[in-house]
Amino acid sequence: MKVLLLKDVKGLGKAGEVKEVKDGYGNNFLIGKGFAKAATDAVLKQYDAAKRREAELKEYNHAQDLKLKEELEKVQICLNVKVGANGLLFGSVTKDEIALALKEQKGFEVDKKSLEYNAIKTTGVHDITLKLGGGMSAKFELKVLGE
Repeated sequence: MKVLLLKDVKGLGKAGEVKEVKDGYGNNFLIGKGFAKAATDAVLKQYDAAKRREAELKEYNHAQDLKLKEELEKVQICLNVKVGANGLLFGSVTKDEIALALKEQKGFEVDKKSLEYNAIKTTGVHDITLKLGGGMSAKFELKVLGE
């Protein structure tokens, strides 16, 4: 019997491969446990179509990330924070504040967990890095002003 592997099976093959196996092993173990499907023409066509859709979606997301990167690298956002007598901030600038300022000032909605920067405890211009999909990252400037 021929099966299409849905998951990696140790000693047999990787997901997406079509393998010839004994009927009992294929029906009782592989198909029964959800590791494979019987390799009919319909199943193979459906699997190929799903792979194509996945590749198209990945390409679309990559293009969107590139566009976002180009737009973000032109951006400078400003934050007004309270400053003590010595010129240092009370506390530091948080990822929440940066993400909120980016949304309110420039209209970019980003996940605060993807922001990377060194602790900001002084006024001035600071570089912020935003991690995007596919290993890309975009840098933009944050201008911290004291009140």
